[in-house]
Amino acid sequence: MTAARRSTSASGRIAGGGQNLAMTPHRVAVLALDGVTPMALAIPAQIFGPRAQTPYQLTVCGPTRQVATAGGLTVAVDGGLADVLAADTVVVPGLDLDLRPLPAAVLDTLAEAQARGRRVVSICNGALALAAAGVLDGLHATTHWENIDELERDFPAVHVDRDVLYVDAGQVLTSGGVCCGIDLCLHIVRSDVGAAAANQIARRLVAPPHRDGGQAQYVPAPIPATGDTSLAATRAWALEQIERPLSLADLTRHAGMSQRSFMRRFTAETGTTPLQWLAGARIGRARELLETTELSIDQVAQNCGLGSAANLRLHFRRTLDTTPTAYRRTFTRRGGVQRHAVPS
Repeated sequence: MTAARRSTSASGRIAGGGQNLAMTPHRVAVLALDGVTPMALAIPAQIFGPRAQTPYQLTVCGPTRQVATAGGLTVAVDGGLADVLAADTVVVPGLDLDLRPLPAAVLDTLAEAQARGRRVVSICNGALALAAAGVLDGLHATTHWENIDELERDFPAVHVDRDVLYVDAGQVLTSGGVCCGIDLCLHIVRSDVGAAAANQIARRLVAPPHRDGGQAQYVPAPIPATGDTSLAATRAWALEQIERPLSLADLTRHAGMSQRSFMRRFTAETGTTPLQWLAGARIGRARELLETTELSIDQVAQNCGLGSAANLRLHFRRTLDTTPTAYRRTFTRRGGVQRHAVPS
């Protein structure tokens, strides 16, 4: 079982009290502590900020009215620790670990939030704050690869998952490095209100719409960002051709590389294999079609390149532990995204 399979997204269950997020405001408290990493703080603020298609109400909280970030900035704090306990989801961003031990009031608040059934989330080494509060005891969790040994050594009650982007253990979710926090927060949006909303946010961020939690967070090979060696154009092309039965040879041919070089470069850039990436993209496309259109299950399977309803059901059962019909019913019941017919 991969980290991503420890997910509640398939069932449509909303963490933090089981609210219907399409109808009820969902309060998100981002706990900002002295030494917080600016980027780790910005990620949940950006993804859970106010939007018409999502119901999140975000408050930056802390034990004091302002905090000094690891980058030397001063951030105003709108809420206190009482607001953390009143939230439905609590997010703990990464921070400067040299400033430990954390205040006892902070650790007590995190432990109480978990005890009250709140959804508790960490980004990067914020997992160490959750571990210190006892929130991770008996659960699977991850953190930044530089801190993974410390988490495993100092908190033996935690089942540490190495080399993953994030772990969804139900009410408690943890991510690897800071950028993995983007993947985790988008995963939460996808679980709460669907793939269409998550993909729209990802497009605005120019972020990958979906990276499976089981992908490696640290790849030692150099990763090109842009230029002729990047395979971003091939991945974009594959998404445009997603309804076709693409093969490894098709992808390699488009990239103009040998298969061996293509496999090595693709894995370096994405942390997964081309065919695993393509399978995830097909499931993501199927989820969005099920949420936003009236296409039949057969038509959805054809439009996402999985060919048949039977094959789509197989992939949904294997990946999401549900069926396409049950998945569609969940989002229809929520009344979330406006649905419309599209040509098959």
